[in-house]
Amino acid sequence: MSRKTQTPTDIIDALEAIYAQAVASLKTALVTFLQEGIPPAPELRAGGAFCYPELVIRYDPEGPPPPISRSFGKMSEAGTYASTITRPEFFREYLIEQLTPLLRDYDIEIEVRRSDSEIPYAYVWDAAEADGLDAVSPAELARWFPAPNLGLIGDEVADGELYDVGSARPLALFDAQRTDFSLKRLEHYTGTPAEHFQPYILFTNYHRYVDAFCAWAVEQIVGDNGYTALSSPGGVLIERETKDALERIATAPWRRFQMPTYHLMREDGPGITLVNMGVGPSNAKTITDHLAVLRPQCWIMVGHCGGLRHSQTIGDYVLAHAYLRDDHVLDSVLPPDIPVPPIAEVQVALQDAAAEITGEQGEALKKRLRTGTVVTTDDRNWELRFSETARRFNKSRAIAIDMESATIAANGYRLRVPYGVLLCVSDKPLHGEIKLPGAANRFYERAIGEHIRIGIATLQQLAADGGTKLHSRKLRAFDEPPFR
Repeated sequence: MSRKTQTPTDIIDALEAIYAQAVASLKTALVTFLQEGIPPAPELRAGGAFCYPELVIRYDPEGPPPPISRSFGKMSEAGTYASTITRPEFFREYLIEQLTPLLRDYDIEIEVRRSDSEIPYAYVWDAAEADGLDAVSPAELARWFPAPNLGLIGDEVADGELYDVGSARPLALFDAQRTDFSLKRLEHYTGTPAEHFQPYILFTNYHRYVDAFCAWAVEQIVGDNGYTALSSPGGVLIERETKDALERIATAPWRRFQMPTYHLMREDGPGITLVNMGVGPSNAKTITDHLAVLRPQCWIMVGHCGGLRHSQTIGDYVLAHAYLRDDHVLDSVLPPDIPVPPIAEVQVALQDAAAEITGEQGEALKKRLRTGTVVTTDDRNWELRFSETARRFNKSRAIAIDMESATIAANGYRLRVPYGVLLCVSDKPLHGEIKLPGAANRFYERAIGEHIRIGIATLQQLAADGGTKLHSRKLRAFDEPPFR
């Protein structure tokens, strides 16, 4: 196929046609098996009837590739690049973003074909259609239908593991099976459809922040500020006409889900997703591992920390600039000696948003917002072993300690998602100001509304130019796939 006869829309339409046909064939075979006990014919699977589409790009320039400096949509070397693609219609905007510069700037040949990677039945069979599935053993289903296979799901490309010499190079960080695996996990953990996730993501681990976010979101929807709906766990959708919106959100079955998530959507551009991820680096890694397949524009965290400096006051802010990674959950794939650089555009946006929301500038803001190193630990009772860690904390010049920040940043670095962290000092354990119930409640009442608004304002600022400034080359490896 010639590049001159194709547009990104043509390519995505061709991918969608193969995918839709495969899904329809798989669903029909499942229905026949459940209703009549007839398994799919062997030749059906042998012929690739249940397979994902594959996008192949061949690049064979006469000379070296042009030195284009952008962070994605570029070819670093000649060769054949390929990836399986799931749900092309769902990822249409992302695929257009990647294909447009490639078609414009390179003489490439593009092929859309059926792959040899089958779609696992669990990824096309939703709860509403699954009546009867629970009566059939998973082993019996796996005997006749493609099933999830962990041996085919991994992060080898993202983690920089070498591919076989002579084989096609990866076109994207995640293939179709890895993406579908995470889309299902996201729905399970968050209680919301994958389609509702927005490209700008805010993390917290306190439900009071959720309450503040939802109250602000409902005001925006009712106030006709461009936002149209708020999607909440358990299928609760708040729109302008919704009565008793906050009560409906509060009484929704969000407690059933490990990481309740809320999506503030708008028609004229990207909205904001808030994830209440819970406490600890394991949760932070879990949710970011899965969110990364959506290729969000940015994720930031607003949470609490212990202040480590005498000059800090309860309610002060800490803008994380570096991390002492004592969380350990990523050590095997991103060793602690690998630096995790701050993303300048996110840092500036966070500071600007803090000035806007607090109304403070110059020295007044500097007294409340301090930039420095944050320790992230996997031990909530680190205070009980402080004598063993004090010297290390001191050498790091750390100004705060928490349990998630470094994990959020490090996995953003690893999976090429721009990241940032703004924490609020909730206690100062080294200086006798320990978080106790009465003081904690007063702190929460004062700080939460302002803090969440800073996070929101940051994402709004970053989204204002379509995220064009966000995708830094510092997140790109020297042999990076063409797609971001």
